[in-house]
Amino acid sequence: MVPALILAAGRSERMGRSKALLPCGSGGETFVSRLITSLRNGGVDDVLVVGRNGDAALAAEVMRCGARLVENPDADRGQLSSLLAGLNAADRPGVRGVLVMPVDIPLVRPETIATLRSTFLSGGAPIARAVHDGRHGHPVIFGRRVFDELRRADPAEGAKVVVHAHADAILNVEVADAAVLRDVDTPDDYRRMFSAADATRQ
Repeated sequence: MVPALILAAGRSERMGRSKALLPCGSGGETFVSRLITSLRNGGVDDVLVVGRNGDAALAAEVMRCGARLVENPDADRGQLSSLLAGLNAADRPGVRGVLVMPVDIPLVRPETIATLRSTFLSGGAPIARAVHDGRHGHPVIFGRRVFDELRRADPAEGAKVVVHAHADAILNVEVADAAVLRDVDTPDDYRRMFSAADATRQ
């Protein structure tokens, strides 16, 4: 079993609103609803969304989509705090790893998720990550054997210190999906991503 954690607790002053609730172009889906659907269609049964305490709008959207909301009381301590809040909520007997997906990478395809998940489950790597044209992106799966390392990691360094510690053993899964590299940090990123996506749909 590999639950998925969507990390949606971050704030973005540059975007002017929560990234999780940004619309995916003209289609009507929000970033978080798009990811929940893609994760489910990629074979993930248990999807948890990690948000800030008291984020009523996010809570309503997560409930509408039938996922689980995990509130992170330490969201201002950085992304590792959200990963750990989700990990602690998801960790139970039978869980072999957790798939981590930042909410600002919304267009990853279900088949990409399915490929990464099945490849991880068929191997013994401590970490598996999606790679496109030799560049690593998201999602990333952290196996159970590194859960305690994540819990002990320095918040200032985040999960990267655990990734670097296992650099020689990481399972890099090459995918055709360029969206694994495309995140939204600025309004310009957003316009570029969705003008291209809308043009593709026409």
